[in-house]
Amino acid sequence: MPEKSDRSLGGLLRRVGMDLGPLRDSRDFRLLFASGAITMFGTFLTLVALPLQMKQLTDSYVAVGLVNAAEFVPMVLCGLWGGAIADALDRRKIILYTEAGLCLTTVALTVNALLPRPQIWVLYVVGALSAGLGSLQRPSLEALLPRVVRHDQVGAAAALSGFRWTLGAIVGPALSGLIAAVFGVAAAYGVDVATFLVSMALLWMVRMPAQSKDAPPASIAALVEGVRYAVRRPDLMGTYLVDIAAMVFASCTALYPFLAGELGSPQAIGLLFSATAVGSLVASTTSGWTARVHRHGLGVIVAAAVCGVAVAAASVMPTVWGVFAFLALAGAADMISGIFRSTIWNQTIPDELRGRLAGIELLSYTSGPMLGNARAGMMAQLGGTRFSMGVGGLLCVGAVAAMAALLSDFRRYDARTDEHAVRERARRTAVAEA
Repeated sequence: MPEKSDRSLGGLLRRVGMDLGPLRDSRDFRLLFASGAITMFGTFLTLVALPLQMKQLTDSYVAVGLVNAAEFVPMVLCGLWGGAIADALDRRKIILYTEAGLCLTTVALTVNALLPRPQIWVLYVVGALSAGLGSLQRPSLEALLPRVVRHDQVGAAAALSGFRWTLGAIVGPALSGLIAAVFGVAAAYGVDVATFLVSMALLWMVRMPAQSKDAPPASIAALVEGVRYAVRRPDLMGTYLVDIAAMVFASCTALYPFLAGELGSPQAIGLLFSATAVGSLVASTTSGWTARVHRHGLGVIVAAAVCGVAVAAASVMPTVWGVFAFLALAGAADMISGIFRSTIWNQTIPDELRGRLAGIELLSYTSGPMLGNARAGMMAQLGGTRFSMGVGGLLCVGAVAAMAALLSDFRRYDARTDEHAVRERARRTAVAEA
């Protein structure tokens, strides 16, 4: 009897635990995973250091929020173009060149921070340039995922990628707050530079699949073709619109430097930045159950609504740990939403369109937080930090409910019967058997 109980517990852990199959089976996925983990750690050092430095220089809600606003236009333009070139050019060169460019932008931030009088305009300009380079790179990286793992491992690979992001998001902010406090923000930027160098070495070893000889040249016409494909697919539009609607109102990281002060614990800024990542970590490491979910659209809707409720609850918590707990819940919900969205994308989009659609995806999951932080800063200027968080969380729930009502095809999406999922599954099975 005890043995049967142990086996049941083990089975439960296997069902809810994270699937490591993609790491075991794919050398190139292992290299991409390691590179991403290292560079993500460094990126989160800068993610905390930059707004912290802006607050130190200006002590302005609006100035901190506008850091994200300055990144929006280059992110949009370069994200779309990055998708076009990902389908047309050598993805390996795109990834390596943009990684080198991102390293140089962080060098510029380091030099500026070491000046006797750091320049505020440099933070905006370099932040915008970094956003543009990252947006050029991301579609090429995203387009590689379904080509380096098996079709049935796409969801597991998405969960592992989320875990990688979360690892950097937990360790990076916590260490950044400590490094910035003890050694200054220049030291945090400097560590980020070192992580880029290691990441480039790992990316150099990845064997990039050859581009199709029939790939269209990068052009406005190619971009338009990708956009038209997305618009004709209500299930894809749902993944974009629901996430944007949620993040515009729920994102509030620009408020964390101010919230930490109001809670009487300025040193807790790193803890607040890590909160959503802790929730994401828990969600990703227990994500085995998501493989048994087939109604991915409904899963995205529910998870986005939970995120909004959690942010609203965090706004009324009187202690650091109370705020931390609900921000962690918001992060867990966002991770589950991300796993389901990524599964829809990677199981239904043809490879010849994957780069351009990855560019559109990039806009959906990065523009929301950028606009959301600008929104959070402006609302806080009017009503304070907690007002901005609370009202934003409630508006998130309302916006997600409205999107769910309008996007019935997305709400009813089922991976077992969706025509695009069935077609792509059959195509990849035929390629594997050939």
